[in-house]
Amino acid sequence: MPAALIALALASFCIGTTEFVIMGLLPDVASDLRVTIPQAGLLITGYALAVVIGAPIVAAASLRVPRKTALLVMLGFFVVGNLLCGLAPNYTVLMIARIVTAFCHGAFFGLGSVVAADLVASNRRASAIALMFGGLTLANVLGVPFGTALGNALGWRSTFLAIVVIGIIAAVAIAAWLPSNLAMKPSNLKSEIRVLGNRHVLLAMLTSVLASASLFAVFTYIAPLLESVTGLKPSAITFALLVFGVGLTAGNIAGGRLADWRLMQSLLAVLFVLFFVNVAFVFALHSTAWVFITLFVWGCCVFAVVPLIQMRVVNEAASAPNLAATLNQSAFNLGNASGAWVGGSAIAAGVGYDSLPWLGAGGVLLAFISAVVSERLAVGSVDLGTNDSH
Repeated sequence: MPAALIALALASFCIGTTEFVIMGLLPDVASDLRVTIPQAGLLITGYALAVVIGAPIVAAASLRVPRKTALLVMLGFFVVGNLLCGLAPNYTVLMIARIVTAFCHGAFFGLGSVVAADLVASNRRASAIALMFGGLTLANVLGVPFGTALGNALGWRSTFLAIVVIGIIAAVAIAAWLPSNLAMKPSNLKSEIRVLGNRHVLLAMLTSVLASASLFAVFTYIAPLLESVTGLKPSAITFALLVFGVGLTAGNIAGGRLADWRLMQSLLAVLFVLFFVNVAFVFALHSTAWVFITLFVWGCCVFAVVPLIQMRVVNEAASAPNLAATLNQSAFNLGNASGAWVGGSAIAAGVGYDSLPWLGAGGVLLAFISAVVSERLAVGSVDLGTNDSH
């Protein structure tokens, strides 16, 4: 296991904690800044939209920058943004700080996944990407629950200031462990954009949007949902987030191995199971025991999808992967923003928290259809090539 992968995973842990911890702190943020829960939820939407907008801009600007330098600059923006979050005196400043933090998020994960894949042998590429994203899942196992607990004890601002410290440590690790002479394939903006015309790349990104929207339509409001429907106290919600995070970690590891084995078949199978997990969530919400079981299985399925789709994009855009891999992160976050907005709009319209998993199930169903279309097109292309050869 190259130490460089550990450094990338540590950075992704910091970024993941920043992105997700706000959900556990949502009631405290809303109360402190005197806004409604749906308004506080827009902090998640704003972050996600900033990822969508910032990712291609940063990726295009850094095409000719040495990879190690580019990753360190992006992480620097992340640290500054979190410092602003911790010092924000009101909702507007906090929103601006979240946008600053998010601007390099997608480009970091996009470039980082390409770098991770290049650090190992070809038959371990998906597992390397999964290891880097493992930091993101550990953010949900450790970062989010402990960040939530820290925020509950010392105020939500303390959580973001703690992330600043970890971000600096991650930057030092990347500077020390990531090779400075990382190979860079000849690339330019025109060739990178041309790859985006690949229909398999576009369908993979559509699947990313739909899968992440299905998650965030529910997970954005997980704290008030578990509090009002299941009746969990704040300490129990922290433990629930820990259980979900353990599921994410297990799913991420499994997803990497499945991607190295049978990529598209595994993606379809995971999405199929995920649909029924969302349906089961509707009924599990009224039982504490079943809610914890469902949260674990939900986490497993949700993050098994991530390395599968990211590897699909990297494979299909092999000739110019940097922008495509980054835009897939934009696709994930476009789904995050869409899901948070759909969930918030449903709540504002009077839909109960206990009905949100139905929205999640609908999103997964659409993601499954998108993946099926991609698989059928791939099979058709292979058949056509075989017929032509005859």
